[in-house]
Amino acid sequence: QMQVVESGGGSVQPGGSLRLSCAKTGSLYSVYAMGWYRQAPGKQRELVACIVSNGGSTKYADSVKGRFTISKDTVKDMVYLQMNNLKPEDTAVYYCNEADYWGDSIPGEEAYWGQGTQVTVSS
Repeated sequence: QMQVVESGGGSVQPGGSLRLSCAKTGSLYSVYAMGWYRQAPGKQRELVACIVSNGGSTKYADSVKGRFTISKDTVKDMVYLQMNNLKPEDTAVYYCNEADYWGDSIPGEEAYWGQGTQVTVSS
């Protein structure tokens, strides 16, 4: 079973930047795409960005386009999320997991999820 470890979260002021990292057990090529998800208190988990493991095509939620950049390192089996111009509404726990690149499905609560990394944007 795939396992991931997310890191890099923290507390920043609006306009600040953070870079999240996701270490995946096994090769990135074992899944078609990986994604970054987030869940804010009282809200459903949402897909923020995803990237195809072989090739690197990317997709972003409208709310983060132009501010977030997803990338990967297939040698290290790592996925990253560079977050710039952070806003208070970006506050959430961020997770990485396999992504349904061509659809809209999100792994359910019964699926494997890492521990996530907390991002807090506040002045």
